Amino acid sequence: MQYIISAYDNNDEQAMDRRLMAREEHLNSVERRFKSGEHLYGAAMLDEDGKMIGSVMIVEYPSRKELDNWLKVEPYVVGKVWHKIDIKPCRVAPMFMKP
Repeated sequence: MQYIISAYDNNDEQAMDRRLMAREEHLNSVERRFKSGEHLYGAAMLDEDGKMIGSVMIVEYPSRKELDNWLKVEPYVVGKVWHKIDIKPCRVAPMFMKP
């Protein structure tokens, strides 16, 4: 099942520091999951000034349980970067999927 994830960063004074501290581990994790086919697309959400304020990802997991298991170890969750995460099932159109 495919899911779209909209994850919003905390907005306290240390939020950007936590994001930057966890960023390399987060990107390495996403790269591994991309290679395994679990993560399809991702982007940083930006505010009007170009500052990162969250993340959008489209992922594919056999079930919501497996997705939740990933979130338990996701560096932006563990590192308290994301404070609100919206998850919705979705279906990526075949024309956007790699052959």
